[in-house]
Amino acid sequence: MAIPLSQRKIVGETRPARGKCCDTCVCLPENERPVPHPGLFGRIREDIQTVFTKDPAARSVIEVLTCYPGLHAVWLHRVAHALWAHKFRFLARLLSHITRWFTGVEIHPGATLGRRVFIDHGMGVVIGETAEVGDDVLIYKGVVLGGVSLEKVKRHPTIGKGVVLGTDAIVLGPIEVGSNAQIGSGSVVVKPVPPCATVVGVPGRVVKISGVSCRLKPDLHHEQLPDMVVDTINRLTQRITALEARLNDLEGFAAPTQEALALEEAEPWM
Repeated sequence: MAIPLSQRKIVGETRPARGKCCDTCVCLPENERPVPHPGLFGRIREDIQTVFTKDPAARSVIEVLTCYPGLHAVWLHRVAHALWAHKFRFLARLLSHITRWFTGVEIHPGATLGRRVFIDHGMGVVIGETAEVGDDVLIYKGVVLGGVSLEKVKRHPTIGKGVVLGTDAIVLGPIEVGSNAQIGSGSVVVKPVPPCATVVGVPGRVVKISGVSCRLKPDLHHEQLPDMVVDTINRLTQRITALEARLNDLEGFAAPTQEALALEEAEPWM
């Protein structure tokens, strides 16, 4: 008899049930588990390790330090956010603007980013002033966390822990995207997303809800996301075929003869 996942033991510890996280990351090797409260250099090491964890193209520390604009954008944002929090608003905006010029990533200094946030490639990413991004979020190029109001209120999204935002995904308004959700590439999300959900389409719709085993190891298989349009067409085609079969049975419909087909081609009916 199989042991339930929530009761399995790993190195003498209990792994959380799928779709949940106890924040202890017992399903990872001990040397890869995040430190609860790292210092400045601990956060830097953590960010570098995040790049190696979420990008198989990373080969060396020197490459990560020099060739990853997403990492640079996150580090410079932390400085800009600290300036913003201490009321040095102009300096914060100026640093944010310079960061945008160098990295192609625009993060308002008022936005809040969690730990181990990784922006892959980064070009065209825009994160608004009141946006909140949780820990372990993976953001691909062209992602926009935008607002839909001109009022000085909470007008940008709140992104939960372990969320994956696919290429060119757009999330608009003061909505919440639940932890461990996946937003498909090119999707436009304007409604709240439950935890562990997969969203695709314009406007974005939830097409699947399933748990994840570890938010530090995101599922990157975007090619396996459901295609709502194709699925809907397939279901309609199957339904039409079934209805045609029933209609043929009820009416005793017989296939037309060759003579009838030739007559129809010669004198088509209107």
